[in-house]
Amino acid sequence: MIVCVCNRVSDREIVRHAHSGMSFDDIQLELGVATCCGRCEGCARELVDQCSVSRPVAALHDAGTTHRGLAAAA
Repeated sequence: MIVCVCNRVSDREIVRHAHSGMSFDDIQLELGVATCCGRCEGCARELVDQCSVSRPVAALHDAGTTHRGLAAAA
């Protein structure tokens, strides 16, 4: 879905950049989202926030798997 009509930025592009560790400000500079009329800013920020909230859970899950793998190998 297109989030920023002015610059034709999709939700997938925003999510991909957020998952790579970019902040909203970084994404705004990179993609131009929310730099023209500003109507998409709330939606774009919400997408970035959702990605940053979901990322630590995955990191903890991966760390737990790695830790168990090390314990089993020892």
